[in-house]
Amino acid sequence: MRRLVWILSIALGGCGGAEEIAPRPVPAEFAPPAHFPPLYVPADNPVTAEKVELGRYLFYDRQLSGNGTQSCGSCHEQAKAFTDGRALAIGSTDEVGRRNSPSLANVGYVSSLTWANPLLISLEQQILLPMFGEHPVELGLAGKEGELLARLAADPRYPPLFAAAFPDHNDPITLETIVQAVSTFQRTLYSGASAYDRWLNGDSSALSPSAERGRAMFFSERFECYHCHGGLLFTDSVFTGDTQLRETPFHNTGLYHVNGGYPAGDIGMAEVTLRDDDNGRYRAPSLRNVELTAPYMHDGSIATLDEVLDHYAAAGRTITEGPLAGVGADNPLKDGLVIGFPLSPSDRADLLAFLLALTDPELLTHPRYADPFTR
Repeated sequence: MRRLVWILSIALGGCGGAEEIAPRPVPAEFAPPAHFPPLYVPADNPVTAEKVELGRYLFYDRQLSGNGTQSCGSCHEQAKAFTDGRALAIGSTDEVGRRNSPSLANVGYVSSLTWANPLLISLEQQILLPMFGEHPVELGLAGKEGELLARLAADPRYPPLFAAAFPDHNDPITLETIVQAVSTFQRTLYSGASAYDRWLNGDSSALSPSAERGRAMFFSERFECYHCHGGLLFTDSVFTGDTQLRETPFHNTGLYHVNGGYPAGDIGMAEVTLRDDDNGRYRAPSLRNVELTAPYMHDGSIATLDEVLDHYAAAGRTITEGPLAGVGADNPLKDGLVIGFPLSPSDRADLLAFLLALTDPELLTHPRYADPFTR
């Protein structure tokens, strides 16, 4: 932890979205979809074409792991809406993490990063965890900072890319510029071209009748989905260029009920706040591209969307045997909006049709987001 704090201080030096500084505008070529809110960009890390391109190379470069076996893109694959399809992330040393790799689509709008840490509120802060964190090891760069910089300096493609992205730096290959470039690339990973977006933009035929019924149910008080997964981004964890106050909501959805709380190995937000009533509280992820981001929940413990609907219809998950046995609906810390609902076969089909209408095929193939080493 001391090493990570040290890395944070020298790598950022104030970079990372200090909100008292007015945000910068985004160049037109990297602007969000027209129907999206403005993107918040920290004034000390403006978006430029050169920085996005450098960030794309670094995001997919395995040199950004201590042993050269993984990149950021190893756990965030474009074809899977920037997830990895695993229940739990696996780091560069084959250490299995505790949590599922979340989607990076529209991550520039998320008000708090990671599943359960209200203190990580910028991409520039968050990226230090996979790079230098040791519990668990992800990219495994702790203690190898100098080696990383030497690798990039010796790679003939990088000196000109860094020089173009950071023309005011005499020595542009630094931990700070690496963090800024990768964060800028991630900040411009937009997903806003689904069938639902076409419907929002006036194409009345974009949603099937079933998906249209599912949309009405999703945004109804009967199902309560929209309270945590509402708005254009389908999450309540949103910060935009127009936001006046940053809110970082987290929720206990009754996934577990083990001795009154969640399993001791991962108790969610309570690990950070040390508050008992935060036990089992996690960020509500965006449901955009949810068809592609299985398995679900913070620990990947629910395999399919059908099972997710079962979980919420029952107001919590019941596990009948083993060390995790318990009736999640009875968890005393469960969010009051997770109240359950009757779910007929036709209701289920309509809700699923709507959720599938949130898939954005452009995200999965857009060349600006693609791995430059495979082209």
